[in-house]
This record gives sequence, C-alpha cells and structure tokens, in this order.
Amino acid sequence: MANLNPYLSFRDNARQAMEFYQGVLGGDLDISTFAQFPDMTQDASERDLVMHAQLTTPEGLVLMASDTPSSMPYESPRGFSVSLSGTSTEQTRAVWEKLSDGATVTMPLNVAPWGGLFGMLVDRFGVNWMLNGDPG
Repeated sequence: MANLNPYLSFRDNARQAMEFYQGVLGGDLDISTFAQFPDMTQDASERDLVMHAQLTTPEGLVLMASDTPSSMPYESPRGFSVSLSGTSTEQTRAVWEKLSDGATVTMPLNVAPWGGLFGMLVDRFGVNWMLNGDPG
C-alpha cells in the first residue's frame, strides 16, 4: 500500500517543531539525528540536528520532518498547507487551540459554508495549516 505523507523541512528546529506537533496531535515520535548516520553531514556542529523524525498519531496519521544541513540550500515553507480534515468538531477545536499558540491566524476557525468548521493558520514554525472538522 502506498502512503502520501507531509515531510517538513526545517533549518535547525525540527526537533522543537515535531515535539510541538506531538503535543498537539498526540502519538509516538521517533527521532534520528545526524550523529547516528555519520556520513550524512560533514559539519560536526550539526550532529545533534534531526536527520529524520516521524510522528505517528493514534489515528494512523503520519507527519515527518528533518533539519536541512547548512551545506544544503533551505527555503522556508511556502506554497502548501498541511491539511487536517475529517475530525470531529470537538477534535478540530482542540487541535486549533494548541496549534494557534504562537501562530498567525489567516482565517479564523468558524462554521464553513459547506458545514463543519474550517480555519487556516501559520504556526510558530512557519508551517501553513488548514483544519476542516466534520459537522456534528
């Protein structure tokens, strides 16, 4: 079975971001550092950065991320959003409350014309999110 999962890139704060997302979404977080794979970076000061992180929620959602070593180009996230949909109204409100801490709200969470709740924000790590909760 194929999977399509968001994979977020950060410069040097992937660990903080993924720990934050674990606090928002729950689940198990596995983190591997560049120190565990010595050939992956030449800069000794980057050994503790995240080479790969994977958050797997109790519902089976998977979010992945890594830090981008200084030897590689990096651009802040743009042109996409991580979309969380199909959650109950209560779950949507709870996730929104946590994600919006330190975020810039671009569309407040509110009743959508198609029903349920919808809102958009840019979280404290610069990642765009869209939340769409089911009515009821």
